[in-house]
Amino acid sequence: MAHASAWLMDIIAPAILLIVLIWLVIRVRSNRNNAANRRAEEGTRELYAEEEKRRREGTDNL
Repeated sequence: MAHASAWLMDIIAPAILLIVLIWLVIRVRSNRNNAANRRAEEGTRELYAEEEKRRREGTDNL
């Protein structure tokens, strides 16, 4: 029984962990390019551009 337990801990558990990690990476990468994410990134770019414009004009109240 000890041999089976050691085999389970040494081979099967890391294999399951690797499969789960690969699945998570694929899932996260596939969710990057959806419409909501693109909209959020565009909004962030606009906010940064407005802030940079105010900074260059000297109207950022700093």
